[in-house]
Formats: sequence, structure tokens, C-alpha cells
Amino acid sequence: MTIREFKSLPEASQTYPKVIRSLLPVVGGNKKAKKNVLPEATYTVNELKVNKTNLQNYRRICGFADNGQIPPTYFAVLSQSLQMNMMVDEAFPFAMLGLVHVANSVTQHRRIADSEVVSMRVSFANLRDHDKGKQFDFVTEVYSEEELVWEGTSTYLSRQKTENSDGKDSKPKTVNQKPTAAKDDLHSIFAVPEDIGRRYAKISGDFNLIHIHAVTAKAFGFPKAIAHGMWSKAKCLSLMDLPEAYTVDVAFKLPILLPSEVELIGDNLKKLQQSGTVEFDLYSAKNDKPHLAGTIKKL
Repeated sequence: MTIREFKSLPEASQTYPKVIRSLLPVVGGNKKAKKNVLPEATYTVNELKVNKTNLQNYRRICGFADNGQIPPTYFAVLSQSLQMNMMVDEAFPFAMLGLVHVANSVTQHRRIADSEVVSMRVSFANLRDHDKGKQFDFVTEVYSEEELVWEGTSTYLSRQKTENSDGKDSKPKTVNQKPTAAKDDLHSIFAVPEDIGRRYAKISGDFNLIHIHAVTAKAFGFPKAIAHGMWSKAKCLSLMDLPEAYTVDVAFKLPILLPSEVELIGDNLKKLQQSGTVEFDLYSAKNDKPHLAGTIKKL
């Protein structure tokens, strides 16, 4: 079991050279990953102080209010720098370029002031089979002293040939019909600009080439650059009046090609008081194509 402590979150300028080296052919005696076995590793930052400038830029690009609190998705973004280092420094069994972010869950146990000094822990977890390959999780925990105040799970898919794969999807495709928003439903239509991937990358540190420009995205099979899934989740949540303690689970569906116009449709959040659970979805504003499906549960 590897436990590695950092004084602060690793900078992207330090991490990306290692990412590039990890993509080159292995020469000599480099450690090799065991096939389909996740490393037993936890990376930590024991005194994490939020960069106020970065946080303010994050609020602005996602639409969150400047209210002195940490937005619910912000720690998920910060944890990605530790995740990337774990994939390049440990015996990680999958190709980073082939990973697909398919789901994300965040739980806020209480409101967290942006002045709080916290600790963050990130671990690999839950390797399992998928009909298109292998899935695994990054599990993040954030503590204020000994109190668990936030936790999140990011689920990734490594596409691989499986015994059931024959070049075609093994499951029939479902038809998603966009509902008509009722008068009191959560409903918003907003534009997603062409440069949102580049702008968000500068703030989040996620410079995956599929988000940066149409030219680089085409190299990975996309006709245009696509929006970051975590930006779309954050943007949706910024339009909601959320309670103090809750869990938000999201499954990422079809990518948002840039530029686009999208439509958020969901339950009125007042229903949380009665049922404890509400659902929301993000669609293309022009058709029924789904981009995101989410559920909010009050704790």
C-alpha cells in the first residue's frame, strides 16, 4: 500500500511532462503494471488552502455565486491533479488516453467555507467488468480536522475488447425522449460557447485534447471539441438552490459538441423536502439527445 503526502496540490506544469513521458514506449527497467489490477495507493494533501483567485475564476465560468462557500463540484476538480499523478507514478494498468469519464458523485455533508484549511485523500477503488471493458473509481475524501465534510467518486471506463464484444454494442440503444418542462419545474436553456473547453482547462488543469480545439479533438474521433463533463455538471448545479447536505449523482451521456445550446429540465427542488430525491437531465436544446442525467438526494 502506497501512501504519498504532498505539501500542496501538484501543479499542472509539473504533472503534464510526466503524463507525456508515460505515453512513450517503456524503455529499460521501468515498473510495469499488472494487467487489470489497480495499484493500492492513496495520495494526500494534509493542509489544503484554497487558491482564492482560482476559486473565483471557477465560480465565474460555472455560474456559482460568490458567497464565501466552496461550490459542490470544486473539490472534484482539485482532486484531478492527484488523480493524474497517481496514474503516471503508480503501476496503472490502463492507457490514460483511452479513459472515458462516465459518472461522478459528490456528497457535501455541510457547507464548507472557502477560508477553511482542509485535508484531501484520493484512492483507487472498485475495479469491475463492463460490457465495453473495465471500470474503476477514484474516491476522494475531504476532512476539516477529523470531520468528513465532502466526498466524491469519479468513475472511468477503459475501453477494451471483451468476451461478449463483437464490434457492436451488446445492449440495445434506448430512445431518450426529452420531457416537456412543467410550469414549476427546473428549466433553463443556455449556450455553451466554442471556447469553453480552453477556458475551463486553464482553471481546472484538465487539458485533455478532446476539449481544447476541433483539430485536436478530431484526432480522437470527435467531429468537434467537446465540453468537460464536470463543467456541465457544475453549470447545472449553479442554477439550483441546493440544501446544506446532499448527494448529487450524475451519469455522462452523449458529449456536448462545441459550440452548442443545451436545455436543463428537472424536478422542482422543493420536492426534496417531501420525497428526499429529485432528478434532472441536460439535453440538446435542438433535439432529444441527452448529455447528462442526474439525481439529488437530501441527507
